[in-house]
Amino acid sequence: MQTSQGRGVGLGLALVSALAFGGSGVAAKPLIEAGLDPLHVVWLRATGAALVLLPVAWRHRALVRRRPALLAGFGLLGVAGVQTCYFAAISRIPVGVALLVEYLGPALLLGWVRFVQRRPVSRAAAAGVVLAVGGLACVVEVWSGLRFDALGLVIALGGACCQAGYFVLADHGADGEDAADPVGVTAHGLLVGALVLTVVARPWTLDWHLLAGRAAMDGTGVPAGLLLAWLVLVATVAAYLTGVVSVRRLSSQVACVVAFLEALVAVVLAWVLLGEGLSATQAVGGALVLAGAFIAQTSTPRAARPEPVAQGAGTAGAGRESPGGRELSDDSLPA
Repeated sequence: MQTSQGRGVGLGLALVSALAFGGSGVAAKPLIEAGLDPLHVVWLRATGAALVLLPVAWRHRALVRRRPALLAGFGLLGVAGVQTCYFAAISRIPVGVALLVEYLGPALLLGWVRFVQRRPVSRAAAAGVVLAVGGLACVVEVWSGLRFDALGLVIALGGACCQAGYFVLADHGADGEDAADPVGVTAHGLLVGALVLTVVARPWTLDWHLLAGRAAMDGTGVPAGLLLAWLVLVATVAAYLTGVVSVRRLSSQVACVVAFLEALVAVVLAWVLLGEGLSATQAVGGALVLAGAFIAQTSTPRAARPEPVAQGAGTAGAGRESPGGRELSDDSLPA
């Protein structure tokens, strides 16, 4: 049974994850503009984090035998896919816009939960996504004919699909008696992602001397090594660990909408550190994104009975649990 204390911890971890992930773009874009290929930045980020968590991966080595599909999917979608699409997108469009477009992922996730898994989705989570998607429309100013680079927007949408897969897999690992430890899943997922990116990014062509120099952040020189350290330790290791654990303590649909705050963090940091400003309309859109995240996280389950609903059943009601063991609130949509 999900307690209020556990939910509070989960919400706190989700916020920490959003803040950590939100700082990745402002650290990566100066490196890209300094001459590093976006794929090389992604590879450095994933490989550095995988090396940091290598002792954790060894401790949880049994997961390779028990849950190989989960680890492979998490590495391909949640690490390689999301990060490659995001960094490729910010090389063509502003950081905040790329991340806000990528956060269409929660809408895709709710569609997966409702129509593929046939599980109820709380009205609060659905309303939060509707508000947030409306905010995204304001941020990209869709009525202007998509003035931003079209390919950049398409790549960001690809990141949205990968992000939805990340939340689905993070939540799926908690199902059943063979639940996978979230820290172990993160460590192995980063290893898989690093291996895949090694083939795709071809790091042997990387200009390593650039990492010993400085990168310009809105006209100010910053050591490239410092930016890379932030990407690895904060925006990857800390962000993924807190993110996966938060999904286990919340529900995937609530955790992913709370993660919309990542986009707002990225927008603010890009404005302060990179000089990428937003128009008044885009600022209103950002406020709608924030409102959507707040509404979604307030969808607290009501008192519940311990009896679980049979696997695959989609009936909602007070005191029942989802197939993954999470409670379903009285305001869940009908199956």
